[in-house]
Amino acid sequence: MLRYAYFPGCVAQGACHELHQSTIAISQALDIELIELKKAACCGSGTYKEDSQLLEDTVNARNIALAESLNLPLLTHCSTCQGVIGHVDERLKEAKENDVEYFNQVNGFLKKENCSPYQGTTEVKHILWALISDYGLDALQAKVVKSLKGLKCAAFYGCYLLRAQKHLPFDNPFNPQSLEQVFSVLGATPVFYEGRIKCCGWPLSSYATEQSFKMAGKNLLDAINNGADCIVTPCPLCHLNLDSRQPEVAKVIQKKLDLPILHLPQLVGLALGIEPEKLGLNNHVVSTAKVLHLLGY
Repeated sequence: MLRYAYFPGCVAQGACHELHQSTIAISQALDIELIELKKAACCGSGTYKEDSQLLEDTVNARNIALAESLNLPLLTHCSTCQGVIGHVDERLKEAKENDVEYFNQVNGFLKKENCSPYQGTTEVKHILWALISDYGLDALQAKVVKSLKGLKCAAFYGCYLLRAQKHLPFDNPFNPQSLEQVFSVLGATPVFYEGRIKCCGWPLSSYATEQSFKMAGKNLLDAINNGADCIVTPCPLCHLNLDSRQPEVAKVIQKKLDLPILHLPQLVGLALGIEPEKLGLNNHVVSTAKVLHLLGY
């Protein structure tokens, strides 16, 4: 049995609760044990470092240390969390070797709060990469009970998953294939399009809303024009901009969209034969009915 220290993140416990719901559902179906880090803090989504790099490193050193105390890798299903926490892990592992003073400064703050020290003994891994490198594509394919044949899926990776870390051992940041590999073993047809590795526009949405929506709209139209039945993303923030704001995006770009946006665990869950309601597929702003109809529901 695979075991992970599960870092659900903020969005999956709030605006995208269906992501947490579907992650739990597929982990049970695949016999993966998740031990939730209930004392973990928000990774900061890249905002802490705007004020203090030390703050971002200390908060996330504590998150990683919680996983280390269990002697488990930290698992997240959020590409933003992966990018932030993974980059902190990289930076602190380098500091342990080359900047001991800074490394000790971070652990000094943890000690003041009676927290376990960061040691740099584990890894931070997105569920996408865990499915491929730990569980294995062949093993995942063997678990498929409902092929997704006939469903054309467009990947939307998210910036943080591809470009936040210095090293990306599980994929190519400029020509990723991991999502498409998962689609294929589930029986779906991958749709390749230019927008799949671009920004969804979420980081701009609070202060440049129209520009954010235009970015989202361009990516959505790109996927639609290349024949996608849906977009599948490993990032809940991308999901928010592409799904929950899609009606507003459509008004800004003055185009009809109506493209379902699925979380990666939801797509996997459908192939595993899990009922759509148990995956939270009825919680989306853009109806997923077209996807379910194509799959015979």
